[in-house]
Amino acid sequence: MKLETLAIHAGRHVDAATGAVREPVHLSTTFERDADGEYPRGYSYTRAGNPNRASLEQAVAALERGHQAVAFGSGSAATLAAFQLATPGGRIVCGRDCYHGTAAQLREIVPAWGVDVEFVDTTDLASVEAALARAPTSLLWFETPTNPMLQVSDIEALAELAHARGALVGCDNTFASPVLQRPLALGADLVMHSSTKYLGGHSDVLGGIVVVGGPGRVLEGLRHMQGTGGGVPSPFDCWLVLRSLATLPLRVRQQAANALAVAHFLHADRRRVQRVHYAGLADHPGHAIALRQMEGGFGAVLSMEVAGGKERALAVAARTQLFTRATSLGGVESLIEHRASVEGPRTQTPPGLLRLSIGLEHADDLIADLDQALG
Repeated sequence: MKLETLAIHAGRHVDAATGAVREPVHLSTTFERDADGEYPRGYSYTRAGNPNRASLEQAVAALERGHQAVAFGSGSAATLAAFQLATPGGRIVCGRDCYHGTAAQLREIVPAWGVDVEFVDTTDLASVEAALARAPTSLLWFETPTNPMLQVSDIEALAELAHARGALVGCDNTFASPVLQRPLALGADLVMHSSTKYLGGHSDVLGGIVVVGGPGRVLEGLRHMQGTGGGVPSPFDCWLVLRSLATLPLRVRQQAANALAVAHFLHADRRRVQRVHYAGLADHPGHAIALRQMEGGFGAVLSMEVAGGKERALAVAARTQLFTRATSLGGVESLIEHRASVEGPRTQTPPGLLRLSIGLEHADDLIADLDQALG
């Protein structure tokens, strides 16, 4: 089936008991055993399994054309579960430009497990190859496009390099979503989404999910961390994300089209905007790769650097009227954020950079708002 059809039908079933078109929220924490002690309906305790979570996992796995998906209570929990696949005593090579929470996990939590970590520029294949050759590697992890610099890495080439060294390949696909990019088809072994973002799409639910390409130890390890670690989403959170998947293709494609229009406007304004980071621009270093591995758009997040550093950037953000100054992305509303101040003292983000999450407002109105905010 086509993506639009899968988004509406995958994981969804008419309720057998009532005929309800939308599935009920199964809030029960525990489920009845048969007289022989077995669980013939497949559920025993909601941490181990829940009908709403199963529906969500089936739907996202279908959208990513994967084998199975494993849902967690947040994107950070999903990422950490993937990193635990490197234990004990393994090694993770991670893209240098990544979500600051991911970097914090790799600096502050993962080394305590006896896992070595190295950060590398994943847009430079020679640097990645050298990093993989330095020591046996368990996992190569990267984002594309990245947060917040919107760098683009070649998924297929990275997968070939990592697999040649016996490493797993994990890709954070949050910015692109399954609508615009499917890393499993390009060689990745697992794909992570912060379902808080585009999958949820309405800034009202927290979650994360990992999709694997096939059965085996990766899936078993993730399931073990889900059930035994216990970082699972609530039934209602799963229901909310599943609700939102029906409109995912429509939302993401329109948001990406809006973002491209905004990016072109900002890119043309060389007097007030020093630089625009967005893969849809022809002079972006990763534009050709993005054309090859992304489909139907380049995403709805872009970053711009304004002259004047931090103070100027904060002033521009303060003057916006349609953009809300807030963390996160992927919702129907447009957001703007000064990333360096969010990321803290270890940030490598330019002080004048503002990250924009483009929503579903009319592109002309968003452009007009930015125009007046830039002064």
